[in-house]
Amino acid sequence: MKIKTKGLGYVLTFLGVLLLFASCKSNTKEKAEESLTVEVQNELDFNRNEVVGIKKQDLQSFLGDKSEENLRIKKEGKEEYLRTQWIDYNQDGINDEILFQAKVGANSSVKYIIVEDSSKTAPKSNVVAYSRFVPERIDDYTWENDKVAFRTYGPAAKQAALDGVPGGVVSSGIDLWLKSTNRSIIDEWYKRNTEEEGYYHTDRGDGYDPYHVGSSRGTGGIGIYENDSLYVSENFVDFNIIAQGPLRTVFELSYAPWSPYNVKETKRISLDLGTNFSKFESTFSSDKEVPNYAAGITLHKNEGDFEMDEENAWLLHWETIDGSHVGEGIIVDPKQVDSIFARVSKTPDQSNLLITMQPKEKLVYYAGFAWERSGQVSSMEEWKRMLLKQEKIIDKPLEVSLK
Repeated sequence: MKIKTKGLGYVLTFLGVLLLFASCKSNTKEKAEESLTVEVQNELDFNRNEVVGIKKQDLQSFLGDKSEENLRIKKEGKEEYLRTQWIDYNQDGINDEILFQAKVGANSSVKYIIVEDSSKTAPKSNVVAYSRFVPERIDDYTWENDKVAFRTYGPAAKQAALDGVPGGVVSSGIDLWLKSTNRSIIDEWYKRNTEEEGYYHTDRGDGYDPYHVGSSRGTGGIGIYENDSLYVSENFVDFNIIAQGPLRTVFELSYAPWSPYNVKETKRISLDLGTNFSKFESTFSSDKEVPNYAAGITLHKNEGDFEMDEENAWLLHWETIDGSHVGEGIIVDPKQVDSIFARVSKTPDQSNLLITMQPKEKLVYYAGFAWERSGQVSSMEEWKRMLLKQEKIIDKPLEVSLK
């Protein structure tokens, strides 16, 4: 009898151990589901620090009833969280993708961890990708990141030019703001300009705007080239902000019908933190078939140097502005390109480097620059190396996979 009782005790003890083991396994599984590992792979032979995204649909099983607002991302083995940004590309009120900035060495990969944490907020910084409409300076639209800043002009600027008001301009060209700081300068420069007219045309240690656009293409403006004529749109007539930042800014500009082909264009522009190049995605429709679309860079007074590569679909310009150098460039998918050439003219603002593209309904290209005083480049060769790196980055984006 005692032996039987003792045996029962052993059985009960054994069952208890099994239940405890099962419970531990269950808890371990639950804890595993509290985090998600993301691997970012770099296949290129140089270090990269770029904004990457994870589509929300790929996170559905992990998200469950977790709060999107409280999702945090950190590098594996680190405690501090990275900045993140949810983005709704089609503006239907539902987030499409979460962004973060990944640092990955040459030919290597890095793992990041996603968790839900409402106890700590994501870090903030004035080093951002950012854009906005600027009604206080007629009606510019301006965008920037830690490397570069751009702007272009709206309908009030056109009307001001027609009325002879200072500051007015008729142009769809892309202006460059030369900055030598990684912090955001748009709001500060415009605010100071309302207090002191022309404030941002003088370099006070963080950059300025000496770049002339006029009716040229600036850096990245578009047109149609035919019979030695370049047809271009005028100022944008409407804008739509999709995302202001802090890691990626995205917006759209719409243009009134232009050229003999009555082209209607919507240009979606995006700029990520950490890059010198804006991405341009133009969508077109027209009343009749268009011979081509051409993206260009102004040659100003034809005093700079330039280089073009039709096979690999890029062009660059290296010029002197106010005693320091600026490099500008455009990169296109080689499958889109018809020709690349310099159109030199004695007429002001009509000398442009042009890269003509097949007249598709949608065209994508990248345009950017670097300023010598920013410390990023000091020669045309350095600017060319930066542009060729960007070409590789476009061709082989960082690969993001969930583990």
